[in-house]
Amino acid sequence: MPDPSEWQEVMCPLPSEALWQEAWRIRQAYHPNEILFTRPTATLPVSLTGTSCALNCAHCGGHYLQHMRPIETVIPASETSYLISGGCDALGRVPIETHREAIQRLRPGHRMNWHVGLSSETQLRAVLPYVDVISFDIVGDRETACEVYGLDVGLEDYLRTFEALRRLAPVVPHITIGLRGGRLAGEWAALEALQALKVEHVILIILIPTPGTRYAQCAPPSLEDVSSIFLGARRLLPEARLSLGCMRPTGVYRQEVDALAIRAGLNAIVNPTRRAEALAQECGLRILWRDECCALI
Repeated sequence: MPDPSEWQEVMCPLPSEALWQEAWRIRQAYHPNEILFTRPTATLPVSLTGTSCALNCAHCGGHYLQHMRPIETVIPASETSYLISGGCDALGRVPIETHREAIQRLRPGHRMNWHVGLSSETQLRAVLPYVDVISFDIVGDRETACEVYGLDVGLEDYLRTFEALRRLAPVVPHITIGLRGGRLAGEWAALEALQALKVEHVILIILIPTPGTRYAQCAPPSLEDVSSIFLGARRLLPEARLSLGCMRPTGVYRQEVDALAIRAGLNAIVNPTRRAEALAQECGLRILWRDECCALI
């Protein structure tokens, strides 16, 4: 895996100052003079499949499931919400109908954010009483979906599922910047599709080159590419709430990304760096702190 300190050496020049000024004007025109920072300590990530996943995705390889709590072992404690997720089957669906009794046991007094993958409307209906919000990953490029997930699905398939799910419950789309090994491939198409659908909240995350995965030796997307997506999202979705999610690389790269998110007029950052806090104050933004998953705030 590349040393994060080396990632800056491959970064390209950033967009022009005029684009940053335009993004800030849009923010000021459509959004209050505040920013949400959250450290989601009150949201417990729960896996319906333990560490098992049929896809062995290029960017994950089951690594992130290891940091989730198997649902069979969860005993309600101080948390106020749950992120219900898990590995996918061969069709990219999280088996959301499983563990119904455990879900019922955890539900009282807790909100639930569900990752459902490409699950159907019928599958969702089985757990609908326990759904507060759905987090849904959208990939705008068929070749990327095939390379990363091993799934022959295109943007139209993701949008069809997205539309079906949001007929039943609130859905927050996620876009991973640089999902295809650190390169942009479909992010713009996804943003343009969400513009047409008039979505109210979008979460942007960034590829983390993760040890033990097929993308371990990749660099994350350049700061220029990240900036272009941040600025494009603000311009295409002026009224939408834009959040920078927890999935993004650490170190100096993260500090730079957080600063770009604020300059581009994003509305929320998960686990912000100290540099982000300082810059938000310099920009005159009132900081509002939260302690749950950004899909729930």
